[in-house]
Amino acid sequence: MQTAQPITGALKTAITLAELLQRIEASAQPIGAGQYRHLVGHLARLLDTLPPGAGLDALLNTFPAAAALYENLHYEQAGLCRAPLEASLNSELLARDALRKAGSVASEG
Repeated sequence: MQTAQPITGALKTAITLAELLQRIEASAQPIGAGQYRHLVGHLARLLDTLPPGAGLDALLNTFPAAAALYENLHYEQAGLCRAPLEASLNSELLARDALRKAGSVASEG
């Protein structure tokens, strides 16, 4: 039987920052751009140091805002690896449509 490992160090800090980011994302209260960049930057650096595994997976499954940040950080290597396939496909189709429309508006003007 496997026992749960205590949450310590960088993972504990990343969980705290991910929870804060999730609260900010869900809040109607404004936050300064500098504060937001600082929070996201700190969390991004921590996410890059965490090894793959159950702890990181649990963090990303619990906090959608942190999962989106993680996915954006690794987009070049893995694309929309954490998003459901249908949502990823719909996002790509919407982006293509928006670019096509923007291109046709630019060529008219």
